[in-house]
Amino acid sequence: MLPWSADFAGRMDHDVIDSAALRGNPLGDPHERPIWVYLPPGYDEDDTRRYPSIYVIQGYTGHLGMWANRTPFRQPYPELADAVFASGEAPPAIVVYVDAWTSVGGSQYLDSPGTGRYHTYLCEDVVAWVDARYRTVPDRDARAITGKSSGGYGAMVTAMLRPDVFGALATHAGDALFETCYQPGFPSSARELRDRYEGSYDRFLADFRGRIAGTRDSDLTLMETYAYASAYSADADGTVRIPFDANGALVPEVWERWLAVDPVLMARRPEYAEALRSMRAIWIDAGTRDEWYLDLGATAFREAVAAAGVPDDRVYFELFEAGHMAIEYRYPPALAWLSHRLAGLSG
Repeated sequence: MLPWSADFAGRMDHDVIDSAALRGNPLGDPHERPIWVYLPPGYDEDDTRRYPSIYVIQGYTGHLGMWANRTPFRQPYPELADAVFASGEAPPAIVVYVDAWTSVGGSQYLDSPGTGRYHTYLCEDVVAWVDARYRTVPDRDARAITGKSSGGYGAMVTAMLRPDVFGALATHAGDALFETCYQPGFPSSARELRDRYEGSYDRFLADFRGRIAGTRDSDLTLMETYAYASAYSADADGTVRIPFDANGALVPEVWERWLAVDPVLMARRPEYAEALRSMRAIWIDAGTRDEWYLDLGATAFREAVAAAGVPDDRVYFELFEAGHMAIEYRYPPALAWLSHRLAGLSG
């Protein structure tokens, strides 16, 4: 495998979107965001044809430039995706790479007074921008969303919250079953805060922002929990509520706010079960050795999807031998699977 970039059979446009939803966000993060739009082979040869669109969102700490990262003997996902269309393995589709980075590392693709209106940004600003500039089929049944980890979480909840915008989803090791993936880490975080920061998140944040990030082994864990709390349990004034106390025990009223946006529990509510039943396709997978037990979350979400009444022939579910990291090779099969299920709406 050559270590340099490959030539695309399709075309990747790099642009910037000016988001009304992100203007004045509480973190002061940019409201102008990079956006990449992949156009499949043949797009420029027939200016009458329209295409389904698949929106790709990233995990925690993800930003758009990371899609260009290369590791030895492997290709980055945009090249793998191009190969899927170039080979004819998948019917052509427009693929949109969305940036939703924040200065706390992520947004969970929700509207929150702690981070900003990232759900609105995605569903209103980004989708409208793409539909206005490219020959999409501007219909929810021709639009899918896919992601891994926090991106997989975003795919699940976005499809449930806005079934009028997205009609299909794929989640790779998406955050789900919060008691299993999040709660076990709270005692160790409480201990780190006690031993290094006198139990104060404010002290941690001041220290973190005053030095090179990642130079303490607890940095990412503490910041990740804070980012999730910023998305799940921020008050209207922007105050971020942490879901555990000084001893690592749950704070029930805060934890309930987290559980309210757990995809597994959301899927059991009538309005979200109805949204899931409206999906044309749902792909769910995870590695059997996932370090955050997101294979258990994937299984629980699959069970919730079945309980919601989604027919089995609309669902793909698989647990594969891997951990949480370096599973980009799982994305192209899901992309092809979604493309086939959206293909009847191209024209």
